[in-house]
Amino acid sequence: MKNFTREEIVTSAKENNVRFLRLMFTDIDGTVKNVEVPISQLTKALNNEMMFDGSSIDGFVRIEESDMFLYPDLGTWLIFPWEIGNGKGSVARLICDIYNADDTPFSGDPRTNLKRALKEMEKMGFKEFNLGPEPEFFLFKLDKNGKPTLELNDNGGYFDFAPTDLGENCRREIVLHLEDLGFEIEASHHETAPGQHEIDWKYADALEACDNIQTFKLIVKTVAREHGLHATFMPKPLEGVSGSGMHFNMSLFNENGNAFYDESDKLGLSKTAYQFLAGIIDHALAYTAICNPTVNSYKRLIPGYEAPVYVAWSARNRSPLIRVPSSRGMSTRFELRSVDPSANPYLALAVLLRSGLDGIKNEMVPAEPIDRNIYRMTTEERHEKGIIDLPSTLHNALKYLGKDEIVKDALGPHIYNSFVTSKKVEWAAYREQVSEWEQEKYMTLY
Repeated sequence: MKNFTREEIVTSAKENNVRFLRLMFTDIDGTVKNVEVPISQLTKALNNEMMFDGSSIDGFVRIEESDMFLYPDLGTWLIFPWEIGNGKGSVARLICDIYNADDTPFSGDPRTNLKRALKEMEKMGFKEFNLGPEPEFFLFKLDKNGKPTLELNDNGGYFDFAPTDLGENCRREIVLHLEDLGFEIEASHHETAPGQHEIDWKYADALEACDNIQTFKLIVKTVAREHGLHATFMPKPLEGVSGSGMHFNMSLFNENGNAFYDESDKLGLSKTAYQFLAGIIDHALAYTAICNPTVNSYKRLIPGYEAPVYVAWSARNRSPLIRVPSSRGMSTRFELRSVDPSANPYLALAVLLRSGLDGIKNEMVPAEPIDRNIYRMTTEERHEKGIIDLPSTLHNALKYLGKDEIVKDALGPHIYNSFVTSKKVEWAAYREQVSEWEQEKYMTLY
């Protein structure tokens, strides 16, 4: 993350004819919110004087305590790669932390909450927690009224290219915009399902990486609409094909470098790495509610579509929950494969970091790696190896979350209570629905 000064931001705004400023933040559901002001309000924003009504944001505060302030992180200054109509100027953004009226950090702010987890990490002697995300998304056509349809714009498959990958031009323009904004793109390709795409970029420290995910989603959706398409990060928009994941590649650093690497170990992993891995495994059932936070998330986490279903790890195959990629040295990392792009990245990374740190604190030891294809193992074989299933529904995931004090503490009381309340309402609304499948299956049978 760059260290912009106030003066540099003011100069940049003038030189680039910035006319509007978006003060962005993320709510508990992971939705990007913003207060847009004319650039004449820049000084007021930089003085932390911009106020908004927190009671209008789901999960924030009650109406009687609604005055909240936006504190911009100067390192997030960014000018979007598009102009206001007819060349009338440009739009910039600053990502903000939320503060109460008494100048104290708001405990319900996901970004502030991640900072709290990072402070816990620093107390334990670690310097940095890095994340390299791999978000996937679908592109659907828009109808004549600009509404999204379920009509795909290609029939491509994994790593296909034109003419089957008709999303190529849109994806290429997304990449160009991202590079203009400073993203170091490592890969861009068509994914397994028709209409599905993936763009990967270089890892960054935890806070910047989560900011990047939110920026990425905004750019993808904006560019897609310019191409007459709707981009969705819904985990499973279509049945019968693979859903969209957002694998998290995580690494922990201390003053000596990557704390996960030890060249003397047969797998090149340090004692710290094994302990962190054990913590991630131990708390997997509880943090699933955060990493897979929608009813739809669990339509992706089923056997047969490459998404992980079983709690295990391996350095050799991709069927377990956690994979250890082959790179070593500074690139030693764990890839958690269950996370999907509907997750709030700040919350997901906070609970994962605290889970791993709990493994280090308590010197946990992980089970032996599972180097077979778990999907081909019988129930008895999995039971014999101690392999358990991830929660199969949001309802079950919430029950596991409620029993895990470490993961609950990683969220803090405000976020935990708001999140659970919201998700219980979502589950109740889902249960009330009678699906077309049920009607076709049971209407004439009973």
